[in-house]
Amino acid sequence: MAPYESDDNATAADAEELRSARRRKAARYVVPATVVGIAAATIGLVPALADSGDPDLPKISAQELIEKIAASDVQQLSGTVKITTDLGLPDLGGLESSLGSAAGPSGSGDGSSADPSTKLTELASGTHTLRVAADGEGKQKVSLLEDAAEYSLIHNGKDVWGYDSKSNSVFHTTASESDGKQKEELPATPKDLAEEALKAADKTTSVTVDGTAQVAGRDAYRLVIKPKDEGSTVGQITVAVDSKTGLPLKFTLTPASGGSAVVDAGFTQVSFAKPAASTFDFTPPKGAKVEEGDAAKAPEHSERSERPGDFGKGSADKFGKGGPEGLNVIGDGWDSIATFDTGGQGVPSGSDVGGDVGGFLDSLGDKVSGKFGEGTVFKTRLINALITDDGKVYVGAVTKDALVKAADAAK
Repeated sequence: MAPYESDDNATAADAEELRSARRRKAARYVVPATVVGIAAATIGLVPALADSGDPDLPKISAQELIEKIAASDVQQLSGTVKITTDLGLPDLGGLESSLGSAAGPSGSGDGSSADPSTKLTELASGTHTLRVAADGEGKQKVSLLEDAAEYSLIHNGKDVWGYDSKSNSVFHTTASESDGKQKEELPATPKDLAEEALKAADKTTSVTVDGTAQVAGRDAYRLVIKPKDEGSTVGQITVAVDSKTGLPLKFTLTPASGGSAVVDAGFTQVSFAKPAASTFDFTPPKGAKVEEGDAAKAPEHSERSERPGDFGKGSADKFGKGGPEGLNVIGDGWDSIATFDTGGQGVPSGSDVGGDVGGFLDSLGDKVSGKFGEGTVFKTRLINALITDDGKVYVGAVTKDALVKAADAAK
């Protein structure tokens, strides 16, 4: 097969064109970000694109493929998505049972197992199968298939429903109609994730086309996005773009440390036919416990375009009213680090806490020291966070050494 054209000079203007051209096809449920939330949001970027064939497609440059994604206007689809996540967290072992009683019988601290902010965090580890459907901006459905049970999140007009068949519990809230934006949002689609990644198309990033693939029986181009910054934990992002519709079918991220994907998410089956209207109908089953929730306000868009790992100006707003105050950003691009002061005394050691929880803390953290004093680095294969003994937090998709250097420079 002839080599494909590549373009390492895809610019921020291309990304801006992408942002202005896109229309929101499927909304995302917004979960307030904490240090763990940042990791959960970042794992939406996925690795390991498994090819089932190499179709022979016309040559295309990176810029042309970006424009193809921008021009994509898929309003209706249905299909199955498989997501595998491997952040490299240690086995929780007895920790789950230790925390289970505190969470309540539903497994949720707020008493509702149907609350999306609880259920969707299950995607942060392991392998899961989702059924998805969309019909324009006003109708989307995502169902998380479990053993002998199912959890569904449904957006139909002004209503957003969460239903857990295992506990027969229902969560309900309403979407905002005053400003045309959804306050409760469903998880990001591969297209949403691709658009976020393409914001990285500047001088800190290489963007190329690397051959073709087949995903869910459809011919696709492989768009590869690589950070040039040495301190980033991101190895590369691979997006499989449908050759006909321009819709991203699979979005993958591999860590700089190598090995398997941190997250591998993509369609295993997809149809662009209009879903039946009944797909988005929902009535609480008889006897179900129904919890009414307040609509969570989606974060306002930052004044500066943001890239994966780049929290950008105005990022403090994204943490919500309950989030950390005084959030600052050190650096930019893939090496950016968010920092804030908890006002606390750092993280207790495992010996201080004891038991399974203490063992879990010790398994996650590495003790470090520098001009800033002492602290603990909590690490995954993608997101690392340094919490100093005086309560300051440094977090980003960067190496441990980069966090220590940032903490030293802040002194």
